[in-house]
Amino acid sequence: MTAAAPATARTAAVALAITLAIQVFTALAAAATAVLATEIARDLALSPKLIGVFLGLVYVGGAAASLACGAFIARYGSIRVSQVCVLLCALGLALLPLTRDGAGPDAVLIVLAAIIIGLGYGPITPASSHVLVRTAPPAKVALTFSIKQTGVPAGVALAGAGLPGFALAFGWRATFIVVAVIGVAIAAVAQATRPRLDADRTPGIRVSLVGVIAPLRLVRAHRELSELALTGFVYAATQMCLLGFLVVYLSEEIGVSLVAAGFALTAASVGGVVGRIGWGAVADRFIHPKTLLGLIGVAAAMCAYLTAALAPTWPTAAVLVVCALFGATALGWNGVQLAQLARLAPHGHAGAVTGAVGFVTFAGVVIAPPAFALLAGVMGSYRAGFTAMGSLSLICGLWLLHTRRK
Repeated sequence: MTAAAPATARTAAVALAITLAIQVFTALAAAATAVLATEIARDLALSPKLIGVFLGLVYVGGAAASLACGAFIARYGSIRVSQVCVLLCALGLALLPLTRDGAGPDAVLIVLAAIIIGLGYGPITPASSHVLVRTAPPAKVALTFSIKQTGVPAGVALAGAGLPGFALAFGWRATFIVVAVIGVAIAAVAQATRPRLDADRTPGIRVSLVGVIAPLRLVRAHRELSELALTGFVYAATQMCLLGFLVVYLSEEIGVSLVAAGFALTAASVGGVVGRIGWGAVADRFIHPKTLLGLIGVAAAMCAYLTAALAPTWPTAAVLVVCALFGATALGWNGVQLAQLARLAPHGHAGAVTGAVGFVTFAGVVIAPPAFALLAGVMGSYRAGFTAMGSLSLICGLWLLHTRRK
């Protein structure tokens, strides 16, 4: 085993910067198809509602990779695993422009691209947790994790603000190629940080099925870890439905333009950035993480109900405010949860435990988009999906508050 060097302020800053950049890119890659769903569906003669199926496939790959990544992180290091993941996301995006319709071999290619993107997306959070739990200042663990997790809404914000306009000017295929090239550049830049941040890797460790399952058993046996896993399942489902369907909902049902809907998603994402940083600071200093997670769930439910109530007559400013508040809550919880996971995980196993909890979290993400799309199809409106997801968040939030009081 290579000895890990003591963490310094410079090391902490480098670790946070590179993990944040990687998180931004992978979030952008995962959100790109949702943001451009209307354009892609029109070009390939598909229904935009099928974005729910595509996202479900992305997170099937993500769930499998998240569960299996613990041993790979220990053996090869967090940065090496993250580099491979970034390249996988880039490859998945690069495959999509090869399609010309949604049937036959092209349908297989679309499915393959979704799974490859998911395989790249899944291990990113466990890998970054493995780095940050060693390098973050002890008094700012939740804040550090929350800042890193702002990469998710930041990546989505970049997708919402930049991709629609670029796609309308140059086409969605060219847009995906450009994003893939950016991913290759980020993977190359990350190489310079590897000697320092991957110094704790254990090259001789074995990768086995038993080792893959062991963290999941640990989570199941630990009550607090199990609660955090269930919370991740519910909250991630709500988060994914917001990210995956807001643009389609606003453009198809509320009647706003694709560019305006993209900016609404950006407003939600900016709200998520502010929320993650703010909630992280609050969890470090004022409110117990479990209580805070409960309050966030209740607030997210209220925002989901408001989103379901949007109408073409609403002022643009009001729509943006609702979207920003929804983002601050439905996207803002993750850093608090991850920091608490890192605190509770056995020493040296933060990445593996986070991966196991991530597997449960991804299960919610896998199930929710197809269920949302099915409910929207049956009810003839996306409003039913937002109402259902809000209700699940409300139940989970109240449950957390109740068990915390006990």
